[in-house]
Amino acid sequence: MGLEQAKRHLEYHHGGADGWITFARIENGEFKQKHFRPEEASAALSEWIGEDVYFSQNTFYRPVRRVENVRQLRAIYVDVDFYMLNYSPEWVIGHMETFIFGESVPEPNLIIHSGRGFVVVWLIEPVPGKLALPLWQAVERHFAAQFRGIGGDPRATDAARVFRIAGSINSRSGAEVTVQFRHPYRYQLRQLQVDYLPELTPRKTKTRGRPKKIARLFTVHALHAARLRDLAKLVQLRGGRMTGYREIACFLYRYWSCCFLEDPEEALRQTKEFNQEFTDPLSDQEVTHATLSAEKAWKARSDKEADRIAREKGYPGAGYNLSNDKLIEWLNITEDEQRELETIISKAEKRRRKTIANRNARRAAGAVSREEYLAAQKKTTSARLEQLRAALAAYPGATQRELAKILGISVSRVNMLKKLV
Repeated sequence: MGLEQAKRHLEYHHGGADGWITFARIENGEFKQKHFRPEEASAALSEWIGEDVYFSQNTFYRPVRRVENVRQLRAIYVDVDFYMLNYSPEWVIGHMETFIFGESVPEPNLIIHSGRGFVVVWLIEPVPGKLALPLWQAVERHFAAQFRGIGGDPRATDAARVFRIAGSINSRSGAEVTVQFRHPYRYQLRQLQVDYLPELTPRKTKTRGRPKKIARLFTVHALHAARLRDLAKLVQLRGGRMTGYREIACFLYRYWSCCFLEDPEEALRQTKEFNQEFTDPLSDQEVTHATLSAEKAWKARSDKEADRIAREKGYPGAGYNLSNDKLIEWLNITEDEQRELETIISKAEKRRRKTIANRNARRAAGAVSREEYLAAQKKTTSARLEQLRAALAAYPGATQRELAKILGISVSRVNMLKKLV
């Protein structure tokens, strides 16, 4: 029975998914995980169902459960730990039905009864993680904030999160995990933003007399997500050979993860996993110790007094505000490597990309490449030569001015063509 419930839950959530789905469970006090393609996941459940079994709410483009690897964003979710507040399950359900669902958030697709709390889930039409992660994160945190008074966990809001699957057993309570399936409609992420976070809609304002579009939410979140992807890409480009750069890479990864996830425990977990992609990884203890100041700097970003002092000194704010030049120097990133990265690039690489973008824009608008232009000019010249030869044969005594008039071109052009005859 438990296996059938688990399969239904998985297929309801991940039907038609693309990417890797993560299964996880606790074995002898350790968190074990494995990754499956969607077409393999349902069959693999028979080997996983039991105590403390979890599955990822989104999918990954690599079999690595980290936020920069998210392939498809497929759900918004809130972990409601009401047992910590001594509320009864019946009271919490009644409160959500009366004051939250259909009011500050839409009706959820399903509610996971996890044995000690609830996980409220809204399924969304799949969107690519690389493009939509900042918007998803804003909607996710807004939804979680609506449940703060009844135990909503603000830390369980990262895109790499796993939750318990139906049919499994919560070893702490001994209860079987069940799911209430409410409706199959998948929401549009952008529509959720418009309907429930209208203040995030980009608006126009004026800066120095010129209109400027302000995307009030996405700039910082998008930058931190892109920085994490760049670090992962750099390790991939170097085949994991990061000796001499391991500590600084882990430090940056932990700092940017804290900034993006706003969950220091999850940021440290993902940093340790990032470290394991090195051919010669640090120990977990070394990672924790070498990157401790990253978490401290992240906490300083939320400290109003620390932020005020930093701004008075001329910095953009508290925390680490590192330039691309400094990052390139610290990690010794080559020009070839920069061409594969999103944001950690030099001014020269930025200019190169702008030149290519401008050239592509001109082509899209009807302009032609230099090669195409020269080929067209050669074809035109050949045609003019044929016309000049015919005119010379018909009017052997004609002057250049007369030939120019006959051919409808300039005298200088006739002079040039006669040199080619």
